[in-house]
Amino acid sequence: MATVQASRSARRSRVLASATEVFVSRGFHASTMEEIARRAGWTKPILYKEFSGKLDLYLAVLQHHVDALTGAVERALESTGVNHDRVRAAVHAYFDFVDHETQGFRLVFDSDVPSEPSVQLRIGRAYDDCVTAVSRLVAHDSGLDPYHAHLLAAGVVGASQSAAKYWLDTGRSIPKSDAVTAVITLCWGGLSRVPLQPAE
Repeated sequence: MATVQASRSARRSRVLASATEVFVSRGFHASTMEEIARRAGWTKPILYKEFSGKLDLYLAVLQHHVDALTGAVERALESTGVNHDRVRAAVHAYFDFVDHETQGFRLVFDSDVPSEPSVQLRIGRAYDDCVTAVSRLVAHDSGLDPYHAHLLAAGVVGASQSAAKYWLDTGRSIPKSDAVTAVITLCWGGLSRVPLQPAE
């Protein structure tokens, strides 16, 4: 049973990888199920048995990359109890995702179907999950109320996301370590001055 499940998981991973390549290179509207099936080594009927249509497959691909990003950020935050190192790990997680999962990053943050509600939901959830993970630690470490902590977390995640995208769009124009350090300096400069309790 375990072997069957592993085989099915491997086949699904292969089709998601193939679909990612097609969706990123051609865009959602120009992509076809036939091309995706062919690239994955599937037949089109089998692909339609697994996914009801192109949007269903696109959402599965999107969710796969969203889970990868949020999981990386959460693991980074849990990797140490030192606040500065947490910030570094979280920022690094964003840049590593951009660097190693470039196609996934493009799908999540440069989707060509942003007006589709189901796509908006998943992209918004990716951002919200990362902010929530950071805000929990900010609230725990600082004693700030959830609203203040969430605001600060949104700033950290927003800066990481925007900077990582800019770094990618400019052709990785500086070493990744330098880019990460620049964002950490920006974020930590603010977080290190957060009072233990909000001012009256």
